[in-house]
Amino acid sequence: MRSHYCGQLNETLVDQTVTLCGWVHRRRDHGGVIFLDMRDRDGIAQVVVDPDTAEAFANADRARSEFVLRIQGRVRLRPEGTQNPNMPTGMIEVLAKQVEVLNTAATPPFQLDEHGKVGEEVRLKHRYIDLRRPEMIDKLRLRSRISHSVRAYLEGQGFLDIETPILTRATPEGARDYLVPSRTHAGSFFALPQSPQLFKQLLMVAGFDRYYQIAKCFRDEDLRADRQPEFTQIDLEASFVEEEDIMGITEAMIRQLFQDVLSVELPDFPRMTWQEAMNRYGSDKPDLRIPLELTDVDDLMKQVDFKVFSGPASADDGRVAALRVPGGAKLSRKEIDEYTKFVGIYGAKGLAWIKVNERAKGLEGLQSPIVKFMENVVEELLERIGAVDGDIIFFGADKARIVNEAIGALRVKLGEDLDLYTQEWSPLWVVDFPMFEADDNGRLSPLHHPFTSPACSPEELKENPAGALSRAYDMVLNGTELGGGSIRIHDQAMQRQVFEILGIGEEEAREKFGFLLDALQYGAPPHGGLAFGLDRLVMLMTGGRTIREVIAFPKTQSAACLMTDAPGEVSGDQLKELNIRLRQKARAETAGE
Repeated sequence: MRSHYCGQLNETLVDQTVTLCGWVHRRRDHGGVIFLDMRDRDGIAQVVVDPDTAEAFANADRARSEFVLRIQGRVRLRPEGTQNPNMPTGMIEVLAKQVEVLNTAATPPFQLDEHGKVGEEVRLKHRYIDLRRPEMIDKLRLRSRISHSVRAYLEGQGFLDIETPILTRATPEGARDYLVPSRTHAGSFFALPQSPQLFKQLLMVAGFDRYYQIAKCFRDEDLRADRQPEFTQIDLEASFVEEEDIMGITEAMIRQLFQDVLSVELPDFPRMTWQEAMNRYGSDKPDLRIPLELTDVDDLMKQVDFKVFSGPASADDGRVAALRVPGGAKLSRKEIDEYTKFVGIYGAKGLAWIKVNERAKGLEGLQSPIVKFMENVVEELLERIGAVDGDIIFFGADKARIVNEAIGALRVKLGEDLDLYTQEWSPLWVVDFPMFEADDNGRLSPLHHPFTSPACSPEELKENPAGALSRAYDMVLNGTELGGGSIRIHDQAMQRQVFEILGIGEEEAREKFGFLLDALQYGAPPHGGLAFGLDRLVMLMTGGRTIREVIAFPKTQSAACLMTDAPGEVSGDQLKELNIRLRQKARAETAGE
């Protein structure tokens, strides 16, 4: 029905007849001549309709915003003084010969160029309108280019695109499963996969050597800006590899991707251990564009008569860390109070601080409600931190976990508020993760997942599980975890040892992972892999703030789809087929009673 997309028109087509199809972006009537801005997925073109073409003029006259039109006309240069060099089609226009109304449109719930004035709920409710915005089209077009680049690279590296099941078995992978009742097996349930983890390991056992998939994954977990109940992974696995092999393949892929899509050459990918990242930045995904670091001062704070500091400094699980902010002495008390509230979100009970006004004057040159408690260590403290006039020093003192989360988050917020970023892109590999993490009761759980290989023997793992490191690695970009992976456990003895440490007995292991344990006894090769969050990657590459901006039909923060009103109730007949009966209380809650 068309000869060209609107955004393809340029000066090379002058005097040629073209046919366009699209939507009315804007309509203007200038003294009897009608101007239509026609829009499609490639851009906007200006169409001029004059009264000499009576039928075309009549149709253009009744056209309104978002009407669907088909226009045939001649391309010509815009008159001098009306050209728009900032617009790809701004040097030309189309003089219409025919205007056909293919469909009318009701008044849209919001104008596309005024979307910022409406709430996100309205835009998600009418997502098909929101997706017409050129900004949204550009983001999804870039997402398509990213997928294409990834596929081309991995295919060139010998990886095979293999699909894995969506209806599978519930296995513990760190989040709640989405369950699907079975009609044919009464009382039994499928689970939607949190990742293709077990299946890609089985593909390695089957001998496929190199697998990849752009896979849908599902996790019923608390949501935030970079989480959705259903999301997309660039998933890959390879056999007969070690950490360096996987990291080399995937780093080259990301480098090639940024070159292909953004014409950006990424800087070097430094390596940092998990422990160093936590010590210096309070995070296992530090944003290295922000030149602020945490400094341990436990040894000094053990010497002060201030229990808020000396208590955590002396505790086995405690930490006292200082964060120096160059030029931060200009912060007002109101701003400091706001930062105190901010760290409270992460469990911090307060935020101590010292302003360094004139260091040469000693204590008199410092401004702080706590400096009187640390007179005996203050000079050594300032020396260690490297404080100079005009700085402010913030302190975190609590359990190490709380200090890391609170002061690590404060570091990022200060970087944003004070615009401290030093470069546009800052990639990083984080390695040598702990194998396990302990909860408040001392119970161990896998830091990644229970199929990650430890960097020690089964005997060493059994002797000191809390101190064991894993063969895991994460790729971080601008403070966002792009992807994580590991070398996997490929022998039964090691897998059983890990299950034992996690409190998973033989019977439970057979019940939940019997198919994997069976497969491991039939010549499983050494293997490993990595999974990238495609949505996060697209978010970063488009400069978005949330992954909802780069998913065509996302869910809200409460895991609901406003457009389709999902999740929704189902009929009694459907429930009966599935052998499910709802309790009256559940029915009332669902109905909002």
